[in-house]
Amino acid sequence: MAVTTPEHGLPGHLVDFVGALRRHGVAVGPGETVDAAEVVGALDLLRRRELREGLASALLRRSGQREVFDTLFDLYFPPALGLGAQEVEVPRARTDDGSEGPVDVDALRDLLADLLLAGDEEALRELARAAVDALGTAGASGTGVQGVNGQPSWSAYQALRLMSPETLLARILDAMRQEGDPTDDFTDEVRRREIRDRIARFRKMVQDEVRRRTAEQRGRDQVAKTAVPKQAEQVEFLSAYAEQLAQLRRTVHPLARRLASRLAVRRKHAKRGQLDMRRTLRRSMSTGGVPMKPAYRTRRPGRPELVILCDVSGSVAGFSHFTLLLVQALREQFSKVRVFAFVEKTDEVTHLFEPGAELSGVMQRVLREADLTAFDGHSDYGHALGSFAEFWGEAITSKTSLLILGDARTNYRDPNLAVLRRLTGQARHAHWLNPEPQRQWGTGDSAAHRYAEVLPMHECRTAGQLADVVEALLPV
Repeated sequence: MAVTTPEHGLPGHLVDFVGALRRHGVAVGPGETVDAAEVVGALDLLRRRELREGLASALLRRSGQREVFDTLFDLYFPPALGLGAQEVEVPRARTDDGSEGPVDVDALRDLLADLLLAGDEEALRELARAAVDALGTAGASGTGVQGVNGQPSWSAYQALRLMSPETLLARILDAMRQEGDPTDDFTDEVRRREIRDRIARFRKMVQDEVRRRTAEQRGRDQVAKTAVPKQAEQVEFLSAYAEQLAQLRRTVHPLARRLASRLAVRRKHAKRGQLDMRRTLRRSMSTGGVPMKPAYRTRRPGRPELVILCDVSGSVAGFSHFTLLLVQALREQFSKVRVFAFVEKTDEVTHLFEPGAELSGVMQRVLREADLTAFDGHSDYGHALGSFAEFWGEAITSKTSLLILGDARTNYRDPNLAVLRRLTGQARHAHWLNPEPQRQWGTGDSAAHRYAEVLPMHECRTAGQLADVVEALLPV
């Protein structure tokens, strides 16, 4: 197979790698690129593990970027080219005339079980490469069927389905029991988890090998569009699955620390208040009327009260949960925080978000304990705004910042704009955070454009966008 050489050699290849990192949200500047070039010049390129760690230390500056880096590193610095060195002999059945037949899957599974028992990472990686070569052709069971234009279409699913490494767990566990000392339940559980980890690593090796071969056929950039995982802060709230939402929740406190440090910088640069014209003119009398030394009013930074009104229905609940966790982490920036949840009706849930409260299952408690539904359990923004104004309208004062979280989908019900105008008129500031893409605002039952005429509405599809909006809204 033909291998393309970078136009500018190794430096050009490194620049391409840095460009791919930038396209996938990893901020890499010229300084980091120069550091990476020094790493490449100092290390042996054949020692991939050292090269990987060296480039990671030079290019990464924030947590949550390592998975993106590792995936792109394997695409730009692959462990092999083409079929690679065939160091593992794939067992094959013998035909009647003595020639080699199809792959002996049972014998290959026996070999896999032995390597998983031994825990030899390098041998497992070589077996993964051989397994993809023998069993990983899509639509074939080790028969070597070729794809379009004679090129095989590689499939990790095909290889893993035939080898079924998960089904080897009991066999490997029995072998460990026979080799080791008498065991108890605790030791058994430790060994079981260790075997599962080894199986998971083998599955990843197979997937990485398929990704490498596919990238050689279709190009790295094409494969990177779908193969490179998004960073937690780039995952969209409405499309995130449970594992991604859990990862997002783990980024709350680091994100809050960054926002707090940015706020400290803004406060440092905004120590002076507005220009005091009277004192400035008085000072200018000693310089012939020329204001050589402007006078400024003393700043009286205040911490406003915050009222949050959040939709907790359906998939929007994930966005509301993350935003509430972020606000909780930034609580000290506000003098008082009150939280109200709604679906059809509104109810106050501030007590569930008090300092020291257990927040892991707080949304389940909100849905279980708060009085949020009236008829069919579907979102009714108009009725929710009305019930909030009726029972808690006094919460909005001239010192209050009002924050509304939701997708503004009213199920074709009355949006109750008059009440929203009254609430925003009473508040010091009012903003709406919408997790839907702006291109979908106003489509179907969305009243986003109508609400946006009353108060500023911000697109907050990802944690990164939400951080930018919250940073702009934080008091200075």
